[in-house]
Amino acid sequence: MLTAEQVFAAHKANLDTLFGLTNKAFEGVEKLVELNLQVAKTALGEVAENTQAALSVKDAQELLSLQAALLQPTAEKAAAYSRHLYDIATSTNSEVTKLAEAQLAEVQSKFTAVVDTAVKNAPAGSENAVALMKSAVAAASNAFESVQKAAKQAADVAEANFQSATNTVVKASQTATRGNKRAAAAA
Repeated sequence: MLTAEQVFAAHKANLDTLFGLTNKAFEGVEKLVELNLQVAKTALGEVAENTQAALSVKDAQELLSLQAALLQPTAEKAAAYSRHLYDIATSTNSEVTKLAEAQLAEVQSKFTAVVDTAVKNAPAGSENAVALMKSAVAAASNAFESVQKAAKQAADVAEANFQSATNTVVKASQTATRGNKRAAAAA
């Protein structure tokens, strides 16, 4: 039977975990807002510069050259922005996962202690039930570890795919830019 102190301690631990998770989520949102403000400020400056450059164009060849010069940096900036977003999400998720895993490890430890206490106080003749209970706890623990490993492997594969896609987009924009520059030079 749980005492009032044990219930209070459990509630306090749950609140600490909740506030820890909430703080990590807010840190992620703060990073996202900061990134978006930085991107907006930079974009505003670039729009002003690009508008001035476009207004000073004298012929079609100069316009094509300007367009080619603007295309590659835009694609690279979009890829960099996506990478920053991914890094923020991954970092926030990692921190939340660490907190959740620590809390789960504590819960598992307490549950194991309860099972061990129950085993020690089990009446004679209940060895089969005790063995079954220990086996179930071990199986649940192993299953959880397997799920954790699979989730980490899936995250690693997703990150590799994201990197590959980003590199492909940047290379494609560089190729397109070279083609546009050649077309502008030929015109």
